[in-house]
Amino acid sequence: MTGGVTISQAAAFAGVTVKTIRHYHKQGLVEEPARDLSGYRRYGTAELLRLVQVRTLAGAGVPLAEVGPILDADPDGFAASLVEVEESLTGRIEELIARRATLRQLAHGDRVLLPERALALLDRMPALGFAAQDVTTAREALILVRALMPEGFEEYLAQIEHGLDDPKHVAIVKLTWAAGSWDPDDPRIEELAAEVAEHFIADPSLLPTLSGLQDREDGRTRKELLTHHGEDRRPGWTRLTTLIEQKVRAAGVDGG
Repeated sequence: MTGGVTISQAAAFAGVTVKTIRHYHKQGLVEEPARDLSGYRRYGTAELLRLVQVRTLAGAGVPLAEVGPILDADPDGFAASLVEVEESLTGRIEELIARRATLRQLAHGDRVLLPERALALLDRMPALGFAAQDVTTAREALILVRALMPEGFEEYLAQIEHGLDDPKHVAIVKLTWAAGSWDPDDPRIEELAAEVAEHFIADPSLLPTLSGLQDREDGRTRKELLTHHGEDRRPGWTRLTTLIEQKVRAAGVDGG
């Protein structure tokens, strides 16, 4: 064979790189032409046409593994295959649009990680006197509860809603959160623990529970993660929550 063009010329004509052509050869999508008397492979019109066809389908998003069978199919099979590819691309486009929407939401913080019902609770907190740090801690806690206890998340939200509707309970919660900044040995922690325990003993419905974890084999581990979230930033919490739990259980109230 003396006609044809070199691989570099073929790449330029077909709008691909030499590396891409060699990859097509390796994948069996384009047959390697025979070498001429000088030892060079020469690409004729048949090879150029095939290169353009492969490049066009690949550029349209068709996986290379599917390009060969599509090009080798009869006209009806070719048309049917393109319909399938279009449907697949439509699905991918919709997925990408959804991902883009998620990224845009994340640009405004991690609110996208929670449903509207949970966000409404967080939005109520500043007007009830909770500090920005408290709202952040609550948001993180809700994200963790939703991830670790999905089956009980709606019930948990209902308990929080019930608590925020009670002014005395809101005041108690704010006290416990403020106590997080106290030294663990602060004598006020014992007094506050007794007050908070009495509050929950008087009305157990105000005690948020993690009942969704009861039937899980790793429920104890998940509960430990949820119960102790934020303690690294609020050193007084560990002793306070431990004392409250002890007093509540001693009174026969199950904290879940």
